[in-house]
Amino acid sequence: EVQLVESGGGLVQPGGSLRLSCVASGFTFSSYAMSWVRQAPGKELECVSGIYSGGGSTTYVDSVKGRFTISRDNAKNTLYLQMNSLKPEDTAVYYCAKYPDGALGSWYDYWGQGTQVTVSS
Repeated sequence: EVQLVESGGGLVQPGGSLRLSCVASGFTFSSYAMSWVRQAPGKELECVSGIYSGGGSTTYVDSVKGRFTISRDNAKNTLYLQMNSLKPEDTAVYYCAKYPDGALGSWYDYWGQGTQVTVSS
């Protein structure tokens, strides 16, 4: 059974940092591209960042470039999202999502349960 379990969310002041983690199980983690997707209240899902299976190539939505860093540790079956200089508009539920193969695509086959990130003073 595929499982994706996120952690690391919370309440942080503007300008602060958080590190999200996603522990994967039930599949060969190193063979699949992964992504962080967020949904803010009243807004559509947004792909924040993606990373290829080998970790050598990454993508970011423009609004987080220079502030967020996606990474993966294939030995630990874990995906990370380092979020710095957080803004109130980063407030959302953040989901870890799995692509159906090693490259970034247009859809995901599995999702985690999400972790809430709230940026507020």
